[in-house]
Amino acid sequence: MNAEIIAVGSELLTPFRQDTNSLFITGKLNELGITVDFKTIVGDRQSDLISVARTALSRASIVIFMGGLGPTEDDLTRECVAETLGRELRRDPTIIEALRERFASRGYKMAENNMKQGDVIAGAEALDNPRGTAPGQWIQIEISGKKKIIILLPGPPHELKHMFEEKCLEKLRNAVPPRHIAVRVLKIAMVPESQADKRAAPIYQAHKGVETTILANAGGEIQFQVRAQALTLEDAQKKVDKVVSELEDEFEDAIFSTQGESLEQIVGYYLQMRGATLSVAESCTGGMLAERLTSVPGSSRYFLGGAVVYDNSLKTSLADVPPLLIKEHGAVSREVAVALAVGIRKRCKTSYGVGITGIAGPGGGTEAKPVGLVYVALSDGDHTSVQERKFPGDRERIRHWATQQALDMVRRKLM
Repeated sequence: MNAEIIAVGSELLTPFRQDTNSLFITGKLNELGITVDFKTIVGDRQSDLISVARTALSRASIVIFMGGLGPTEDDLTRECVAETLGRELRRDPTIIEALRERFASRGYKMAENNMKQGDVIAGAEALDNPRGTAPGQWIQIEISGKKKIIILLPGPPHELKHMFEEKCLEKLRNAVPPRHIAVRVLKIAMVPESQADKRAAPIYQAHKGVETTILANAGGEIQFQVRAQALTLEDAQKKVDKVVSELEDEFEDAIFSTQGESLEQIVGYYLQMRGATLSVAESCTGGMLAERLTSVPGSSRYFLGGAVVYDNSLKTSLADVPPLLIKEHGAVSREVAVALAVGIRKRCKTSYGVGITGIAGPGGGTEAKPVGLVYVALSDGDHTSVQERKFPGDRERIRHWATQQALDMVRRKLM
């Protein structure tokens, strides 16, 4: 069975409020083997809401409305769903009495507009809301001979999550045929999206019944999300694992994660396995590499610290880069990146040192050294490797690409 989630509220169509409820609902539906084919956000306009409701009911077996169940004039979900179904709204005196008691227990008199929250669509089951004043509704109906489930949920996340888990999950489990979804996520570093897809397409296209989605995250990371459905989780997992195995053979050590870990987590795992430590000297990334490393709990066991060396004088005083080297080759150069890595490793007495220097932009570039030019060096005391890269994009993207390159160099060194 497939589902559509409809988030109701004009505030969700502004830059100031984001729909997060649908992520929660999607996860719970997937656990039941239900795929979400559409997500829609609609404002508080009656004609728009009715149009969206009609479209959803024409293409989805399960339609879940979130929000628009409050007491105000622009809370129109009940009214619009009722009109779409051609059913009456009936005021439930039991709900009204419970609302009065709820307000009275808090020392308030219920406002007249709260009465509309007692309106239930004919044939619907009201869903109690102990965390708010807006009851939900559950409707099972046939449209053109096809069974449909319609669920109305309140918008506030703490109300919606509790109601869905306590009132809806078991009902859905009993109403839908048994089905299971298996998902694996592969993460690949420093492979452009077009190249990744060119290499992966012959693999995933050969497997019918397995859906593979390619996502390019900002800064040098590609994700393959491999998904399959079957009557049992074991069968679904077998389908997914077959595709994943072939992708692993194709991309080999470019894959850094098969269980959802971040690159900084993987680097941390390897450093701990080797009993090794790391320090960094960052120029153009301005501490972003250190921030990524320290975002992992327990990173103090392997990341000792480092320095942000924007100014050339600090490259010398904190990472022992000779001033003559900077003068001769420029601060953005292969030689200075190597000196940063070597110097910070010695200063911090770590197993490995990373040095990063580059031009993140938007200004500062020249024909010889354009914006996006970055040098990343890694030193282990015996040998220092350096990568010269020209990264595309804006300042933030270039900086993230640079830290991704640095982490991937460390990862490959430790493999």
